[in-house]
Amino acid sequence: MPTLRATLVLISLSLLLPIAARLSAQEEKKPRLRSDPPVIVSSWDDLLEGVTTKEDWEKHRADLKQRYLNLIRDQFKPERVPLDMKVHEETVIDGIYRRLYISYQVEADERAHAYLGIPLGLKGTAPAVVALHGTTAQGTKQTIGIDGNPDKAFLDQLCRRGYICIAPEHFVSGERIPAKGAYDTTAFYEKHPEWTAVGKFNYEHSIAIDVLLTYQEVDPENLGVMGHSLGGHGSYYLAAYDDRIKACVCNCGASFMRHNPDVEKLSRESWYVYYKHLRPTLLRGELPDIDIHEIISLIAPRAYLDISALNDGLPLVQRQRALMLMKIADVYDILGAPENFAFFIHGRGHSVPHESRELIYGFLDAHLKPAEVTATHLLNE
Repeated sequence: MPTLRATLVLISLSLLLPIAARLSAQEEKKPRLRSDPPVIVSSWDDLLEGVTTKEDWEKHRADLKQRYLNLIRDQFKPERVPLDMKVHEETVIDGIYRRLYISYQVEADERAHAYLGIPLGLKGTAPAVVALHGTTAQGTKQTIGIDGNPDKAFLDQLCRRGYICIAPEHFVSGERIPAKGAYDTTAFYEKHPEWTAVGKFNYEHSIAIDVLLTYQEVDPENLGVMGHSLGGHGSYYLAAYDDRIKACVCNCGASFMRHNPDVEKLSRESWYVYYKHLRPTLLRGELPDIDIHEIISLIAPRAYLDISALNDGLPLVQRQRALMLMKIADVYDILGAPENFAFFIHGRGHSVPHESRELIYGFLDAHLKPAEVTATHLLNE
């Protein structure tokens, strides 16, 4: 057995060793030195490979646009039919705006429904916004604020800010819920086996713009789109598809294909199937020749705001979104329009919290309303 003196020596050494280790680490620790910021390299850099000028971008954009149309199989969309608009209900809300429940043709044998809000007392024309709902059972009823989450009552909130707003139903919701349930696309693909659900909702949302433009109160030069979740990526899909959109806001709208371990869900075998034709290639681990960063970039130099949450789904995937968005910002720089691009990332999950709504409506105000609306002024003393 060790003696008392040996035990004390061992205890002393055990106390001194951590101190010595810390002193040694401090001696080896290098001082922080000033330096230039490192270049951020990411897998999203392919967006601008070989592109250094505006002319380079325009050529590249034309290629990306065709890839996008191929992805959604735009060539299989039906012929446009007359709108044949009908008004089913009309209500005045709080003496502030007139709300109509309307329907219109989107295919020869198919009508879509939408709510349309027009502020009262307009002097001249007003900017107009297409407001897209997510995969909620309330659908457009949530968007007008009579059911569901009031944070997502976009039509009501926009009309109170002076916007004309149309809130179209998604094609597998509202008045057109399929026999197998809301958001089930089985019947759609039986009717249009070569088309895609993304192509279908793009097509219908573009028709919603046509509906807006039948109203003389709408300013055709100041059209926007915004939405949450399914409506969020519906927003950037529409703005990339239809150049009449001047400002676009996506709130918590779907993830990209790259780095996404759940990418095959885009072509799942049941419920909501975005791209049925991609299933064989996605199951082989192969991705299409265009991704979300390239689709969003088609909006440039028009205004785009992206709002997302780091804790909305898989954190590592959402962190990649920040790198993706920074690369899209480079496109806006090349086009000389950095002021038209913005993004906000928060930690409130799949939601539209107060600060997000303030950003959404402020961004639309800045890009769709006259400059004097958002101008600040000094006090007159």
